[in-house]
Amino acid sequence: MLIDLTHTIVNGLPPFPGDAETELVQSRFFQADGYNNHQLNINMHAGTHMDGPMHLTDCYEYLNEVPLESFIGEGCLLDVRGQDVIDYKDEYEQHIGEHQIIVVYTGHSHRFGEPGYFTDYPVLTPAFADLLVRKKTKMVALDTPSPDRDPYEVHTRLFENRILIAENLMNVDKLLDVQAFEIIALPLKIRADSSIARIVARVL
Repeated sequence: MLIDLTHTIVNGLPPFPGDAETELVQSRFFQADGYNNHQLNINMHAGTHMDGPMHLTDCYEYLNEVPLESFIGEGCLLDVRGQDVIDYKDEYEQHIGEHQIIVVYTGHSHRFGEPGYFTDYPVLTPAFADLLVRKKTKMVALDTPSPDRDPYEVHTRLFENRILIAENLMNVDKLLDVQAFEIIALPLKIRADSSIARIVARVL
């Protein structure tokens, strides 16, 4: 079974404050032109997307140069609903394995499209980020717009250790009763710092 964790790309997809709004329009119509076509203008950080190290570090590796193995891996769910700050806990040492993709479920995705979604969200602590570094985590995937706020210390700590960040997931609650799953988080093959992505969980 596959669980889609991705927001649908639509015209007017809510942008991160300061980013351009997504424009998706139908440019050709079958009845008039003999075929259908659509035109998309989108920021790489709109909707469900993948942040690469180039995003916030002095790095020259484009996302298309990151090995494919980095985008697929054994998933590990952390249910942290009700916590405004996701901090290190001793229990995570046993719960999180090495080289996994960590999915952090805060429940914040239900606010996607609301005014406070991009300003009032749970964050990760540097201590939690250090745990992911020790565990050689491939990626941390969030149902929030960011793991932290300015000055983005957690972003930087993860990127310096080649840990990718996936943001704005949805449907993460569907993983609560799943015993084992794999995350497949494929960005576009694009020469850019980050990319919109299709992220799914494959139940094992």
